[in-house]
Amino acid sequence: MFARRPAAATPAPARASAFNAAAVFANPWAMPAGAAALLLGAVGLFIFATSDPHAGAPLVKMSLERPPGAKGPAALHPGVGPDGLPTLGTLPPGQDVVMPGAPDPLTGQIGAAPGLGGPAAGGQAVITLPQGATLGGGGSVAPSAPPRPRAPPLAPAPIAGLTAQGPGGLLPIVGKDGRTAFQAYARPFASNGKPRIAMIVGGLGLNATATRAAIEKLPPEITLSFVPYADGLQTWVDLARANGHEVVLELPMEPLDYPNNDPGQFTLMANAPQGETIKRLEWLLARTTGYFATTNYMGGRFVTSDTAMGVLMGVMRSRGLGFIDDGSAARRGMGAAPRASADAVIDEQLSAEAIDGQLLKLEAQALAHGQSLGAGFAYPVTVDQVTRWAAALAGRGYQLAPASAVMRK
Repeated sequence: MFARRPAAATPAPARASAFNAAAVFANPWAMPAGAAALLLGAVGLFIFATSDPHAGAPLVKMSLERPPGAKGPAALHPGVGPDGLPTLGTLPPGQDVVMPGAPDPLTGQIGAAPGLGGPAAGGQAVITLPQGATLGGGGSVAPSAPPRPRAPPLAPAPIAGLTAQGPGGLLPIVGKDGRTAFQAYARPFASNGKPRIAMIVGGLGLNATATRAAIEKLPPEITLSFVPYADGLQTWVDLARANGHEVVLELPMEPLDYPNNDPGQFTLMANAPQGETIKRLEWLLARTTGYFATTNYMGGRFVTSDTAMGVLMGVMRSRGLGFIDDGSAARRGMGAAPRASADAVIDEQLSAEAIDGQLLKLEAQALAHGQSLGAGFAYPVTVDQVTRWAAALAGRGYQLAPASAVMRK
């Protein structure tokens, strides 16, 4: 409802002014004094607007340079992607990644990264570095709490005989001996007879802070899903596999509200010709190596098309890959490629309580059917809740399993 406009007020008659302009201008000192006052006022206003409110605070400048011959992880500064999120550039082989401190776009908080803080050591400032080390005023690196032990790494990618050069890069193929990418890149699993629960955490590769937290905090049995548009994607996949995680590649698919909701340039379209779908799939699959399966990103319209899903599953089968969906294609087997559908997306409501409730539902599903599969996004709260939940899972009579272990083969 629009508000009414107030009625225009009748202007009041002008009052006679007591100000005598003629008397003022008759004084020869009036004009110079007024000009000086205006000048002083302008200078004061400029100083007030541009002054540093912290000018009186102590200022410390430190030079953090690697000593000659010192060994350690190389620092890599992220760039900014087209969506404004930090991205990671490609590293030379064998170099580790140390991300500088920056506010996490998901939370606005500063992640684990270099910064001033912590208790003083002998009256000197202490700088906390990644991996728990500290840097004192003398410039020496002092060890603090050791990092958590890493899980045994998975085999580096690519594995010989399982790739072939395509138009845009290496594409997965079935080996001459019949070995597939699904078999080679899935995390090994041995059942202990208990109900098994698997979890996929996705949306990784665009946000450097969130990606590194998921790789390093989550148990190695948690499967990680990466965005194909991420810069330095192979570096992230290699880091995930070095920490024991099997990896899934996300495929952007046409949603119900396309183009209002557009997953990107290489979105798989429901009504596209078969040749166009295969061309886009090959571009997506060539973005990295080391994944055992793909999964949908969006795709509400794509997964309802028998023709489109038939083309997708034919490519997955011919290239030795599996396919996992977020539950939207649960009733579609579509071919002989390994398949799975998530039983729940655990963080559709983004709160610790809601996530815990979904995790309990996964436990009930596993108890009833012998296994269950959950999916979530790499929000900080999701990573934290899944980490805590997984640590106590064995004590409640369940076995944490990689997603590959709950797929129909």
